[in-house]
Amino acid sequence: MKCSRWQWHLDEMFVKINGERHHLWRAVDHEGEVLESLVTKKRDKKAALKFLRKTMRKHDYPEMIVTDRLRSYGAALKDLGANHRQETGRWLNNRAATSHLPFRGRERVKLRFRRMRSLQKFAVIHASVCNHFNSERSLTSRTIFKLNRAAALSEWRGLCTA
Repeated sequence: MKCSRWQWHLDEMFVKINGERHHLWRAVDHEGEVLESLVTKKRDKKAALKFLRKTMRKHDYPEMIVTDRLRSYGAALKDLGANHRQETGRWLNNRAATSHLPFRGRERVKLRFRRMRSLQKFAVIHASVCNHFNSERSLTSRTIFKLNRAAALSEWRGLCTA
């Protein structure tokens, strides 16, 4: 398991399921990989605590947690004893907010969701596929990027045939 302990970006987005508003919570690491996603009906301390416990159980405690100014995060982190690790700011959480954009496009193509379970499954699968093909394009040369992309694609084809 890859350890991503340096910095997490937490964000939530609104998703409508059968006309009802639900919340998709997502944790993104400092490299842009989606660590965890969770769908809840409410956006309160209890939901934030459930999301943080689930994420920290899998990935351990990060050194810093970047959030928006939602008070549920602060209350949940205070219960966990990690409120000193939280950092909020106006544009600090852009990494998590921009990770929602491809998800919104896929959501429009799928023409909305009908159940919370289908949204949860879609979010997990979408994150794993994006993480598999995600490579920091700006940090590598074109030839290395193309080699890494070809390796990821051949590995993906091998997984699909199995």
